[in-house]
Amino acid sequence: MNTTIKLENDNQVVYFEGRLDTSVASQVNQDVQPVMENTEHDIILDCSKLDYISSSGLRIFLSILKNAKSKGCHVFIRGINADITKVFKMTGFFNLFEFIEQ
Repeated sequence: MNTTIKLENDNQVVYFEGRLDTSVASQVNQDVQPVMENTEHDIILDCSKLDYISSSGLRIFLSILKNAKSKGCHVFIRGINADITKVFKMTGFFNLFEFIEQ
């Protein structure tokens, strides 16, 4: 699992690549801490190279969302595949997030 953070067009973009499951959740949570500490930019979670997300990964996304909202920032998700879209819909997460096109 690779997690990369970049500043693009005044947004923090977090790129997820691989499988976001329990075995890597702790490391990914540490990797996204700079995003959660920033209060100046909206956040885009780029999932175009994310192959799988478990409940541990969903908790990380939810933590990012809660933290951003408390600071007046928005969180957008882009590039999720059909399988991850199903997970988001089954868990109710689809209604929590804003989705944007690539």
